[in-house]
Amino acid sequence: MKITNHDRLRNALALYFIMGSLNTKRRPSEVLTEAIRGGVTCFQFREKGRGSLVGEEKYTLAEELQFICQKAEVPFIVNDDIDLALAINADGVHIGQEDEPVNLVREKIGSKILGVSVHNSTEANSGLRMGADYFGVGPIYPTQSKDDANQVQGVKIIQELRSKGFTIPIVGIGGITANNGGDVIKAGADGISVISAISLDANPEAAAANLKVSITNY
Repeated sequence: MKITNHDRLRNALALYFIMGSLNTKRRPSEVLTEAIRGGVTCFQFREKGRGSLVGEEKYTLAEELQFICQKAEVPFIVNDDIDLALAINADGVHIGQEDEPVNLVREKIGSKILGVSVHNSTEANSGLRMGADYFGVGPIYPTQSKDDANQVQGVKIIQELRSKGFTIPIVGIGGITANNGGDVIKAGADGISVISAISLDANPEAAAANLKVSITNY
């Protein structure tokens, strides 16, 4: 799926679901299928942490989840693993500040979507200059989903980036629920990104639908 301009990308990032095998107690394929039915507009495969899949098992799961996204015309993004993203022809890659430099990743992936996690305007300036297509900003609220999360920032970091003139698509991440998703959009984000709010819910379809309502009717 090619997304060639920021307006289309903003729409695709509205409800951004992130999941790996460790983030759910059910089959990831079932959770993703239900979440897409509920309104998820973008998916990131993030297979990290102690006990996560590696090698052929990781590749197989990535392909399975990618196929589900392709059928639904939902962009499929791979977290950090550039080789995997290229091997399966993913729609894009998302990297953090501790991963490979943005410009080197851009060279490797060509025109694929490139998301970069940023925590301040300095990182944002660097990411934009080196070829980022969107920013993942946070953690906005406290989260248990990522054991490597940075300090909680609240929505002020989104407001700060917008006030400094950044027009690049922004997705808020970290502790976002249907109760606070609207506040993230109101602060200037184009979308919200969630893990456990969908992956650990007993009804992923309903969870996604509730999140979609929260960012539509804020």
